[in-house]
Amino acid sequence: MKTADQSFAPLSGVRVLDFSHVIAGPLATFYLAQLGATVLKMENANGGDVMRRSEKGRQGFVALNAGKESHTVDLGNEVDHARALALASSCDVVVDNLRPGVLERFGLGFEAIRKVNPRVVYCTISGYGRSSADVASRPAYDHVIQAATGMAFMAGTENDPPIKTGFPVVDAATAMQAALAILAGLRERDRNNCAVQLDVSMTGAAMQLMYSFACEALTNGTSPARVGNQGYSGSPAADFFSTQDGWIALGANTPRQLIRLLEVLDLVHVASDPAFFVEPLDQDSPASFVRSVDPERLKAVLAGRLKSMTAEHLEAQLALCGVPAAKVQKLGEFATESMRREHMSTVVLQGEDATVISPGLGFGVRTFQ
Repeated sequence: MKTADQSFAPLSGVRVLDFSHVIAGPLATFYLAQLGATVLKMENANGGDVMRRSEKGRQGFVALNAGKESHTVDLGNEVDHARALALASSCDVVVDNLRPGVLERFGLGFEAIRKVNPRVVYCTISGYGRSSADVASRPAYDHVIQAATGMAFMAGTENDPPIKTGFPVVDAATAMQAALAILAGLRERDRNNCAVQLDVSMTGAAMQLMYSFACEALTNGTSPARVGNQGYSGSPAADFFSTQDGWIALGANTPRQLIRLLEVLDLVHVASDPAFFVEPLDQDSPASFVRSVDPERLKAVLAGRLKSMTAEHLEAQLALCGVPAAKVQKLGEFATESMRREHMSTVVLQGEDATVISPGLGFGVRTFQ
């Protein structure tokens, strides 16, 4: 664990004027700040970012806004408006995830800023995208977009009601998409000496998260079946199974992996049983996803054996055999164990009266001269 020291700061010298609040916009500009950019967070004079008053308290706000310079602004006030416009004229990037049209009404939209800053990278973040004329002005939240895009009908099984992903996954993906777009926009601006207008939507980010399924839906108009905890490969041995000490996720996708799993479970005979496979499994065959003539029965056989075993022991044993497997944990358990074993690089974020341990940028980096 370390305190963010900006030793890796590729965006040093880049100035960002940040008219964003809640999660998606602030997380996008948090990434930019962690990469060395100077981020000027413009908060409404009437209470500021709503995350300051969330049930998570100060830690929730700091996690998204550490490293930024916070400025209070009332855009209806002539002095504050002039200050905001002056800052926009001198910043490299402007980020807007307020309700569509708000900054335009105050004379701070893309066209207005481009007149005073012809090389601005202007990024709007909204629920449905500014180019979607009939729905562009609609307000949106993460769970609403999960519902609108079909994501809520991806989890569970066919007879289940819609199921929301248990964390704001669309907000996080939108932030990543916006940060990526801004980096590309800065490069384009420098390459062509131009202004760049970026239109990032939560629906677009949701489709990126569901990318392979989204491609099928766009191409064929089809919706994927709801398969519960079944792995993407469709292998019967890629699923969650109950054990003596909880649940284990198995990823025995290929013939080689499934044979290794069957060896550990003392079920080797299954690999050549015609009740399960048209041809015996061959660990030397080209890698492919396993298919069974009776996948539910095969899954039941595996489940029956796994009930008498422990997930913790199996996880270690299967790792030695090259079979992906993990005991199903809660987030707090994973975080605590990862820190104890130093499996994860973390940074300490300081802000106002709160301290937050963050996973940082999510990637490691080394530079060489």
